Amino acid sequence: MTRPVVGVTTSLDEMTAGGWTELTAGTPATYVAAIQHAGGRAVLLPPDEDTEGALDGLDALIVSGASGDTDPAHYGAEPHPLTHPVAPSRDRFEMRVTRAALHRGLPVLGVCRGMHVLNVALGGTLEQHLPDLLGHGGHAGTPGVFAEHDVRLEQGSLAARAVGAPTARVKSYHHQGVGDLGAGLRATGWASRDGLVEAVEGDDGFVLGVLWHPEEDDASEVIGALVRAARERRGA
Repeated sequence: MTRPVVGVTTSLDEMTAGGWTELTAGTPATYVAAIQHAGGRAVLLPPDEDTEGALDGLDALIVSGASGDTDPAHYGAEPHPLTHPVAPSRDRFEMRVTRAALHRGLPVLGVCRGMHVLNVALGGTLEQHLPDLLGHGGHAGTPGVFAEHDVRLEQGSLAARAVGAPTARVKSYHHQGVGDLGAGLRATGWASRDGLVEAVEGDDGFVLGVLWHPEEDDASEVIGALVRAARERRGA
């Protein structure tokens, strides 16, 4: 059987290589490595007005993390002073491609910002600056360094099955979190320290959002679980 194909959304950022600075479509190679290690094939998905066409040939979708925030206009809120939206083209594409993937029944994994996109795409809202809510910035880490903390997962949930345990030590780098949950989503993971929602999932199929970064943890089974779900769907 051919390898399942997993699409990974990308950012559009200026990057410098040699003497050139160019707008570049990309995502951390750790996503690609995790997909390949699990037996899948990664395809990068830059913003594209042809949302449906972007999904053709895919067996699963990862909505990746990024340094920018989702524009609060997508959930009817005014921006917090520390909210920094990414390019509108990425917001627009990821919202549309997430809904389209769910409509097709593709396995979907949202990572960090991708979990936010999943929630907002289904009508949910975000907490724009967690230190205002939690009284600390412990989920943000420091520039270039992930924070590490423990999460607890609902027994029997997709999140727990994907992780392979009811608790996990995870890597995070974010200052936002989910507010109101989107339609059809429920919380199944929480930070042990402060109860922040760390995982959300749907009721049917493989629909999972995690606020941490499994692609940065060689021991994580989360992306492997997505690839297995993609393989099972392809073989169905």
